[in-house]
Amino acid sequence: MFTGLIEHLGVVESVQPSSAGARLLIRASRWPHTPTVGESIAVDGCCLTLAADPAAQGGAFAFDVIPESLAKTTLGGVLAGAGVHLEPSATLATLLGGHLVQGHVDGVGRVLRIDTTGQWRVRIAPPTELMAYFAPKGSVCVQGVSLTIADLSPKEGWFEIALIPTTLDKTTLGGLRVGDGVNIECDAIAKTVVHYLRHFGSR
Repeated sequence: MFTGLIEHLGVVESVQPSSAGARLLIRASRWPHTPTVGESIAVDGCCLTLAADPAAQGGAFAFDVIPESLAKTTLGGVLAGAGVHLEPSATLATLLGGHLVQGHVDGVGRVLRIDTTGQWRVRIAPPTELMAYFAPKGSVCVQGVSLTIADLSPKEGWFEIALIPTTLDKTTLGGLRVGDGVNIECDAIAKTVVHYLRHFGSR
C-alpha cells in the first residue's frame, strides 16, 4: 500500500531482458531510505519488489519486471537515463497525505493536451473501460502521484489534473508532452463501488 506522495526521483541505470521479463536497475542517489530485499517500492506507480541487495549492485536498486507489467504499464518502454518516481510502501506510522494507492496500474493513458496558462493542467485520455471510475474532485494516481481530478468528460473520454508548483518541482510530470503515456491507477473505493453495482446492484 502507498499514498501517492513521491519521496524521491530515481534514474534508470539499465533495462536488461531476463527470464522473468526484464531486470530494471534504478539509481536513487541521496535517498535516505535504505530498502531491504523483498521490500515493495512503487516505481512510477507500479508496485515492484526489490530483488537484490543494493550493496551487491553498486548501490542501485534491482527489480524484476514481469511480462504482464511490461505490457500494461509504461515500464515496458522505459529507457536508461529516464527519471522515475519512487515511493516506499506505507506503514501504520505513514502520514496519509495523498490517498490509498495499491501500486496496481489499471492502464496507460495518453496525454491529450497541456495548458500552462493561468494554471498548469494536463488532459489525459485513459483506456475507455476506466472512465466509470473517475468522479469530479475524486482521486487518481498518475505515474504514482496522488492527484485530484480537476475536470472530466465521460462522453469524450478524458479527465484533467491541475499541477501545483510543488508537484511540478518534485515530480517528472512537468516534463510530460502531448502523446506521452502515463500509468493510471483509479481510486480503489470507486472500483469497488462500480464493480458491486455492475454485478450485484440489481439484486
